[in-house]
Amino acid sequence: MLMRYVLFLLLAILVARACWRLLDGIVAGARGRSGPGSVPRQGVAMVRDPVCGTFVVPARAVTIVEGRTKVSFCSESCRDKYRARTA
Repeated sequence: MLMRYVLFLLLAILVARACWRLLDGIVAGARGRSGPGSVPRQGVAMVRDPVCGTFVVPARAVTIVEGRTKVSFCSESCRDKYRARTA
């Protein structure tokens, strides 16, 4: 009988947490609060990775500077491939 109450309590906690996260997301969306993985409010000019062709938001890109040119990459792996190719 005690096991049944423990399982019920655990289920109630999980349901309450899920509801809390749902409501928090609704409130955050209504306030316009943006998190780390959120979509920008306005359009952002993206840059293209010269190795794989992926478009990347400049603020999240891995970059190197060659002379006066800034080259952006989607990942450190693409950056390393680019360096190996141009070396």
